[in-house]
Amino acid sequence: MFEAVDIEAEVLVVYDEAEDTTIPALIKLQHEFKNLRPVQNTYGRGPANAIRYGIDQAKAKVAVVTMADGCDDASQIAILTRLVERGVVVACASRYAKTGQQVGGPFWKGVMSKVAGLSLYYGARVGTRDATNSFKAYSTDFVRRVGIESDKGFEIGIELVAKARRFRQPIAEIPTIWLDRSFGVSNFKIATWLPRYLKWYCYAFGTKKVLSR
Repeated sequence: MFEAVDIEAEVLVVYDEAEDTTIPALIKLQHEFKNLRPVQNTYGRGPANAIRYGIDQAKAKVAVVTMADGCDDASQIAILTRLVERGVVVACASRYAKTGQQVGGPFWKGVMSKVAGLSLYYGARVGTRDATNSFKAYSTDFVRRVGIESDKGFEIGIELVAKARRFRQPIAEIPTIWLDRSFGVSNFKIATWLPRYLKWYCYAFGTKKVLSR
């Protein structure tokens, strides 16, 4: 990641427990990369809490969320960041935009993600074909104004896209190629998290509102 990101950035690595086995490796990397800052999540377990904690700890005006499993294309972090700097509140890396692609991963998870993304794009006009992808850049000011209600799974990405659409805020996307993880086991559980995705999916189709200062 460090070699791929060509902009000045602080890299926050969020972990849940003090006994996390990645901590020794992170400490070693800190000697080489001074912009790396490991932080322990105190909001509770789960990816939503980890992402929320990381954004709250971010000092910059733009926060980019990317997974540590190598699925996302780190070379696109700068492009997503610049889109937010130019005025959008959410910049999405989209597997379902033209020239985008998803390589590998569970079949039904991919089907549901694509159906949700395209129906939100054409039906709710959310500005991205891939609302469910976690690889996004956010305006930290926008996130702190609308808040994050997700506290468990990866539905946080669709929540913030839905809120941007409801509050009439601009969203942009770039195509990305997502590669399924080559190591480890995914914590994604469709049966557990599907109701949370559906909540924000339906919310995106609601009446638009004014985002007050």
